[in-house]
Amino acid sequence: MLKGIPKLLSPELLKVLCEMGHSDRLVIADGNFPAESMGKDAKVIRMDGHGACAVLKAILQVFPLDTYVETPVNLMQLMPQDVGQVETPIWGEYAKIVSENDERGEHAIGHIERFAFYEEAKKAYAIIATGESALYANVMLQKGVI
Repeated sequence: MLKGIPKLLSPELLKVLCEMGHSDRLVIADGNFPAESMGKDAKVIRMDGHGACAVLKAILQVFPLDTYVETPVNLMQLMPQDVGQVETPIWGEYAKIVSENDERGEHAIGHIERFAFYEEAKKAYAIIATGESALYANVMLQKGVI
């Protein structure tokens, strides 16, 4: 056991977070995200029993966000046909969590078009597959320095 480390962070995940360097990306994926096919060149960590907010909150307690980019946190943008049809209340939860951990607050959060998000996810260092059931709950983090 370690002091000050959120219990949600497994030894496997802590190892991956430590291995990551400046500008490496981490995807916290919802339950619908194709984590295994997108993560063929990445480390895929299964956290199926956990929601994305809990995972994001635990990670941001130990993970510095990149200060050299405008938006080190990126969400998957709604598809045009989903605009006005699909609600994304989880984005507000993400903004609160990011604001608790980064002085830029919600300004640290950007959006990436769905298929561009997939392409960026293929280049991520790691993908965490959660059991999150909210739609458009995928979030990509870019690591900074301490």
